[in-house]
Amino acid sequence: MVAELNALRDKIDETDKALLALLAQRMKLVAEVGEVKSQHGLPIYVPEREASMLASRRVEAEAAGLPGDLIEDILRRVMRESYTSENEKGFKTLNPTLRPIVIVGGKGKMGRLFERMLLLSGYQVRILDKEEWQDAASLVSDAGMVIISVPIHLTEQVIRQLPPLPEDCILVDLCSVKKAPLEAMMAVHSGPVLGLHPMFGPDSGSLAKQVVVWCDGRYPEAYQWFLQQIAVWGARLQAVSADEHDNNMAFIQALRHFATFAYGLHLSEENVDLKQLLALSSPIYRLELAMVGRLFAQDPQLYADIIMSSPNNIALIKRYYTRFGEALEQLERGDKASFINSFSAVQTWFGDYAGTFMAESRSLLRSANDNRK
Repeated sequence: MVAELNALRDKIDETDKALLALLAQRMKLVAEVGEVKSQHGLPIYVPEREASMLASRRVEAEAAGLPGDLIEDILRRVMRESYTSENEKGFKTLNPTLRPIVIVGGKGKMGRLFERMLLLSGYQVRILDKEEWQDAASLVSDAGMVIISVPIHLTEQVIRQLPPLPEDCILVDLCSVKKAPLEAMMAVHSGPVLGLHPMFGPDSGSLAKQVVVWCDGRYPEAYQWFLQQIAVWGARLQAVSADEHDNNMAFIQALRHFATFAYGLHLSEENVDLKQLLALSSPIYRLELAMVGRLFAQDPQLYADIIMSSPNNIALIKRYYTRFGEALEQLERGDKASFINSFSAVQTWFGDYAGTFMAESRSLLRSANDNRK
């Protein structure tokens, strides 16, 4: 039995080596694709192409007796690596006559990410950080674009301290709050103004599939090329007003981060045994706990800034607190009927999205389980 098992394992090893060779060949082809896209200014991520390719591979896999989910999981992981690889080939410069770009706060993580993407796209980039502030006037004197990438609580202050910019200079901020920074930029600069919010962390290997929200400040015709450049990097662009942005971020960021903070605080005050909690957890709880731990692995100033950036955020959190209390009262009364009615009402409100989220979450749960040690 041992000899038979070893022989089969040897064949599996050989098959794995063949798979590695095919993956290496695929990555070489991806590199060639990246070069072509770079030359012609094509985005590295094309949703229609990806969806069509995955659908075809699923059909072919099932015809070969393989689960469609298996080949899709493999290809999605391979494509994620491919998008990162394509970055290294650079991108077409969509505005070759643009004067230097100055990133204020360019030594921070997000500033460095944008510096890297802009350099890969052929632009001249200058960094203006605290150490260079005495040279700020000369650094921005001929700038074609100035990007503000500083912590939220410093954003408006830094904007107000900017030296005079060239009239046609594009002033951009990357803050996760939009209304106040946009107003500050338009107050100090009469030229083009654009508000951006990258909806991802600076540790992202690629902008492919990442969402970048943009809010018009002034003269959108002057910065359309920059939005197109970001699209070439593979990002999904979403346009909203500053008010809409901040209202939505109250739910997406402020409320969610506060609830996560409160849950983490509760765990620590209860002094639970994290090791045992993980050993006993289901994949979905492990994933939820991972997202809580992820928050506490980051800069507390960032989350304090996001949560406390607006009185509207606090008002929303207080309404959440009230509803939490009302739901708790149902439990204290042992009122299962009321709980089920509330559950059903929310279920109806979610509608078809509930099923969509159920399907999307399966791959996340499988991944969480795969990574379990």
